[in-house]
Amino acid sequence: MCFGKNHYFCISIILKLESVKIKEVLNALEKFAPLPLQESYDNAGLQVGLTETEVSGALLCLDVTEQVVDEAIEKGCNLIVSHHPLIFRALKRVSDANMVQRCLMKAILNHVAIISMHTNIDNAVGGVNFKIAEKMGLENISLLAPKMVEGAEGGSGVTGELPVPMEADDFIKMVKDTFQVKCVQANQLLKRKVKKVAVCGGAGAFLLDDAVRAGADAFVTGEMHYHEFFDHEQQVQICVIGHYQSEQFTSELFKSIIEEECKGVRCCITELNTNPIVYL
Repeated sequence: MCFGKNHYFCISIILKLESVKIKEVLNALEKFAPLPLQESYDNAGLQVGLTETEVSGALLCLDVTEQVVDEAIEKGCNLIVSHHPLIFRALKRVSDANMVQRCLMKAILNHVAIISMHTNIDNAVGGVNFKIAEKMGLENISLLAPKMVEGAEGGSGVTGELPVPMEADDFIKMVKDTFQVKCVQANQLLKRKVKKVAVCGGAGAFLLDDAVRAGADAFVTGEMHYHEFFDHEQQVQICVIGHYQSEQFTSELFKSIIEEECKGVRCCITELNTNPIVYL
């Protein structure tokens, strides 16, 4: 313990010892959701920035927009952790030609690093789909389509069970209330009760057949095409709630990982709704 004229000097040393570098946050996130778990088309991981820099604060979000970068700067956060990668397709230049390039320029000029955890955290045990299932109150949660990649266990989607079986219309109402959506795209109402539920955040239509094979009574996802609704009447209750809406709790997951593994890092969940789709 320090007193007198050395008091503030000692405090500064303590704070210095407790400081966390961006690379430590990156390592914590990749430990939870190893990069080998990402899909082949993806670009998760560090997007821009210097990892040896100390973290002044982390802004957590689903999408990186110019307004999100502005928010990070205003809140004194030199790190943004997003779900969807800012750099998804190859760039041939960085100018002011589009939103991605403008975001990159603004982040670089203001020394803001960007990390994205996308399909790797979708596929991680305890990841995005587990969080969605948790929000729905599902029990006995397990991977729907498990896989092992380079020693990392993961997989696409999850299944779980409702504590008490529900009529299909009551189940859909619960989903609407949980995700705060005004409408759900659904097929014909199931005439049996819903007990086992399959879940995949984002564009999860590719798992519909897996959900049926797993004996799920309902399948909840963010996006599906028109023709994919056909031929499943009374087989499974389809509930499509919107891509953004299905993944909206991902920032909470980032917050819990960072606060657990990187003590002292100030985490701020964005106050912005970055959903580009407007319902009129």
